Amino acid sequence: MDLYIYYKVKQADAASLLAAVVAMQTSLAQRHGVACQLKRRPETSEGLQTWMEVYAATPEGFAAALQQAVAEAGVDQFTTGLRHTEAFMDVIPCA
Repeated sequence: MDLYIYYKVKQADAASLLAAVVAMQTSLAQRHGVACQLKRRPETSEGLQTWMEVYAATPEGFAAALQQAVAEAGVDQFTTGLRHTEAFMDVIPCA
């Protein structure tokens, strides 16, 4: 299962959020063996940026570990509004 989490951040908080998320993702990658990515939309609207965390091929129970890591890293203090999570699974084509 791949997880895609997107949220808004004030442009003024972007550098602080970047530091918190990079440290959090580094730890998650080491502890859970997941490939992590951090992305953001190129434009800023009304002082807000849209960011996205991507976690590929997550193991069972990873969502709970991610939620705990977000709290420990203090990520929510830099975001505006909710974190929206989307989960996608690989589709294996028929032979």
